[in-house]
Amino acid sequence: LSFHLRNLEAFLQQTPSGKYKLSKVGQNAIVLVRDVEAWAVEVKIATKTSTLPLASFRKRVAAFLIDLGIAIALFLVLPNILYPIISVDTFLNFNITFFLVLFWIYLTLLEGFAGQSLGKRIVGLRTVRIDGKNLSYDHTAVRNFGKVFFLPLDLVIGLGIKDERFIRYFDKFAGTTVVDLQVSSSQKAANSS
Repeated sequence: LSFHLRNLEAFLQQTPSGKYKLSKVGQNAIVLVRDVEAWAVEVKIATKTSTLPLASFRKRVAAFLIDLGIAIALFLVLPNILYPIISVDTFLNFNITFFLVLFWIYLTLLEGFAGQSLGKRIVGLRTVRIDGKNLSYDHTAVRNFGKVFFLPLDLVIGLGIKDERFIRYFDKFAGTTVVDLQVSSSQKAANSS
């Protein structure tokens, strides 16, 4: 044991009671080791994530607007379909709350199933987990909760995050990002040569 203590002499100091504790150098070494471990985890995650390019803000907005239009159309058509069960007046009394819940369910179900809502499918985008694992309904429910109910706040906080993978805070919170599936012809040519 004393051999090892002599080798670690710069990292340890003996207390008056004869016990050992980390010196300032030892404490700094622990911080350095933890930073390297965290960096290694980030590198491991980065190598697992998709090699597809991240979706641009413009494409994400286009996909969102398409999805919003589909949700509005569903909201306007649903009372006519459900009329035998629920009167149109009762249905429309739920108005904004019901619409937001319907929109959230629409996005969560479609993204949880295939990583794409109809808007993302049309624009050529897909939601993926940053750790490379399969996307689940839990992850899509969390990420879409912020999009549907807190979009302005979600964007403001998300744009403040200095990580290009996350445009919205709830993407970071859910561990998801959006990638562009439409690889340009120049990228295809570069990859084939």
